[in-house]
Amino acid sequence: MRMTGETNAAAGPVGLRQLKKQRTYEAISDAAIALFLERGFEKVSVAEVAAAAEISKPTLFRYFPAKEDLVLHRFADHEDEAARVVADRPGGHSPLAALRARFLEGLTRHDPVTGLNDAPEVLAFHQLLYGTPSLVARLYAYQDRSERALADALDGGSLEARLAAAQILAVQRVLALENWRRVDAGERARDIHPDAAREANRAFDQLGSGLPRYA
Repeated sequence: MRMTGETNAAAGPVGLRQLKKQRTYEAISDAAIALFLERGFEKVSVAEVAAAAEISKPTLFRYFPAKEDLVLHRFADHEDEAARVVADRPGGHSPLAALRARFLEGLTRHDPVTGLNDAPEVLAFHQLLYGTPSLVARLYAYQDRSERALADALDGGSLEARLAAAQILAVQRVLALENWRRVDAGERARDIHPDAAREANRAFDQLGSGLPRYA
């Protein structure tokens, strides 16, 4: 969100406070990730991150309750992405059709969330994430919240919706991990794209067969 007092005088102060807070989050996270990439997650202390970001430890913990959140902050905006795609889908589009279109579009623009991005900084970030057990473990909490949000968007959080959400997000996660595995092995994202799109379509076809209510 980009807001200024000049463009929205009534809501400007609130917007500016939120923008400043978001920039602080990003500045702290960027400082932390730079240190983690340079020296390794386990070898950098929270105190060192605070010093690099020029804030106190108590201030850092007000923004990030756990050290792992300094890295996983980058996933925060994606926690409810699937739920938003379903809730905002055009009329006549099924939940799975909307989610398929979003994933394929992400592949086309090489969204890092799809795993299909070979930019050096993105590759380094994924290596940090998946190479650090405590980060992988913490990532499951984000995934759990994503599942609950998607289930609510599908059908008010019923058992059927929770089961469907778990399957849908698991499929997207596996597709992304496979793309990242190939990129990490040295293949170029643009060369992988045709296979990635084909496998994504096949996976969503399978989801549609198993989840006809949402297809």
